[in-house]
Amino acid sequence: MSLASDDRALPRPQRTLIDAFTAHVRLERHLSPNTVAAYRTDLIHLATFLHRSSSCLEDADHAILRRFLAQQHALGYARASIARRVGAIHTFYRWAVDEGHIGQDPSLLLGRPKVANRLPTVLRASDAADLVELPDAGDPDDPIERAIALRDRAILELLYGSGLRVGEVTGLRPDDIDLTGARILVRGKGSKERRVPVSEDAVAAVRAWLGDGRPLLVVDAGGPLFCNRRRKPMSARDVRAMVNGYAGGLLPGRRIGPHTLRHSFATHLLEGGADIRAVQELLGHSSVATTQRYTHVSRARLFEAHEQAHPRA
Repeated sequence: MSLASDDRALPRPQRTLIDAFTAHVRLERHLSPNTVAAYRTDLIHLATFLHRSSSCLEDADHAILRRFLAQQHALGYARASIARRVGAIHTFYRWAVDEGHIGQDPSLLLGRPKVANRLPTVLRASDAADLVELPDAGDPDDPIERAIALRDRAILELLYGSGLRVGEVTGLRPDDIDLTGARILVRGKGSKERRVPVSEDAVAAVRAWLGDGRPLLVVDAGGPLFCNRRRKPMSARDVRAMVNGYAGGLLPGRRIGPHTLRHSFATHLLEGGADIRAVQELLGHSSVATTQRYTHVSRARLFEAHEQAHPRA
């Protein structure tokens, strides 16, 4: 059995314990679906390792947890992935102690590997505009292709014009958008809601999609705002593939995804003089420290411009 998210080889008590923990982080801590899925996968990795070592989650001690992390490093997992697994382990064992499944937390002294704080990729304003405007109507005699182009333009406008996460875009419903007031209701991480402004271009793009594109593809009029060619709700994978497709033709050789447009949204706001607290609210960050990294991006871009443009740089 490979170390994957499949728990069928684990003893039933271990599966039951993991299911209970998964329900806790989903229903009580209100973590995002992606985080819940990641935590579950991390616990299955750990439980599988312990099972192969003739141990289990309840009997694990500090030494065997360290051996698990050493194995993860030997298998080539990135520091960020290992750090997330340590976080999942800490969260699990705190919960297990609180629920009386174990007496002591074996993860208390487990440290997380340091993760390099890389600056996010940011597009220049002109490149971002070109990317957002790339979808065209295509063949006027092919209504489905025209609908897809209208959908893609609306999604790109929301990613860059409102700084939405890909999961926030796929979770939108028609009632979430107030086209008259140019506002949108966004459900972010931890089920937190926020209202953010929508640009004039995004309003026009969404209106065109709702009027001329969505009726040709949607099955449930009250369902998700965006759907794919198979008339199913647009998934995060669908959006990433769409963005990668357009970006690959426009900016070949660069790794650009939906989050690149969110990064660009934040950086361009700060470069334009927006208050960092306002940007924090627009992005839905719980801490301003997360937003502050975009000030570093702006500073890095200034140094880059100086180096490239000044004759004595």
